[in-house]
Amino acid sequence: MEKSMEKALDIYSVLATGRNISAKDKDTAELYDTFYSDSEVYDITMGLLKRLNLRLYEYNETIFITAGSGNRVFGYTNDDLKKLLGLRLNKELYLVYIIFYEFLLEFYKTSDTYQVKDYIREDELIEKVSKELGRISGDTHIITNDEDEGSMMEVALLWDSLPPMISEDKDRTKASRGSRLGFVKLTSNLLSGEGIVTVVDDRLYPTDRFHAIAEGYFEDNGSMIYAALNKDRE
Repeated sequence: MEKSMEKALDIYSVLATGRNISAKDKDTAELYDTFYSDSEVYDITMGLLKRLNLRLYEYNETIFITAGSGNRVFGYTNDDLKKLLGLRLNKELYLVYIIFYEFLLEFYKTSDTYQVKDYIREDELIEKVSKELGRISGDTHIITNDEDEGSMMEVALLWDSLPPMISEDKDRTKASRGSRLGFVKLTSNLLSGEGIVTVVDDRLYPTDRFHAIAEGYFEDNGSMIYAALNKDRE
């Protein structure tokens, strides 16, 4: 039991520092094999992660962890993300969420969706977001509360008010709140920092970590995010 506990803590310590454990990585292959071959190690590790409100996912012989819903120690609050991204308003943050959601839908509609593309370009993502939010801003049946600063209508109107790009966007290393391209870059920079995407020029490539979390999330939560994003249309 003591030896199994030590192994489980070894596995947790690697995952908790943001690293992955992979059968294809010589530095972590032994931990990967132990996790799946030793039931006691597996149970201790999973029990520890559950107590800490962490989710474990696997993709392509690699295991990852991410914070569970409401995890304030390992995850981000809305205020944390606004500070990290240099945003002031909820509707700006929710726009980032929607951009990521549209990115997600390019690769997954459901948990069993077959991936047919390797990347999406920034201009394609802008077009997808414009199409989705355009349906909302043009829907006169959606009634908004002036105090609901984070409503879908408010987010849609914010997107409508932004120019496609500004001069600062020409610098590929910069992202701003001043344009649609700027918000896409803000989002891609965040996802890149979390190991969710790899950015090459104007192309966003999903990583194995993205696939692991996306597929696992759909399995765990079904259509919860879709329902949340579409609540204003009911």
